Amino acid sequence: MAIRLRHTDDTLHEAHEINVTPFIDVMLVLLIIFMVTTPLTTVNVPVDLPSSTQQPAPRPDNPVFVTIKADQTLAVGENSVAQNDLPTALNTAANGNKDERIFLRADKTVDYATLMSVMDKLRTAGFLKVALVNLQGQEEGAQVP
Repeated sequence: MAIRLRHTDDTLHEAHEINVTPFIDVMLVLLIIFMVTTPLTTVNVPVDLPSSTQQPAPRPDNPVFVTIKADQTLAVGENSVAQNDLPTALNTAANGNKDERIFLRADKTVDYATLMSVMDKLRTAGFLKVALVNLQGQEEGAQVP
């Protein structure tokens, strides 16, 4: 015995809905493509960084300066410091305040690896607020008075 269901209206109806499934599939594929290609476009890009022409920021009352000299020796303030003694000298200069902003100055002949090594030492010592110091308000190649 077969049961046959009969619909009251056998005419075809137009669907008034937009099927968004193909749209979502295309968007996910594009997202994956951008996620893969974006890191590849930023690697090994030669950059000639300009100097800053902004007005100097207001100087704090008692700033703590760490200087990397041309011979890659360090100084905290005016005192020369060995690289192993950097955390102790910083604690003394910052009065034990790890939230103190450290101003890092480096000679322009210092290589990037040395600069990053000193920044790693600062981070290991617990000083996470590091500001890089440059000559502000001057064009590249301008004479320093």
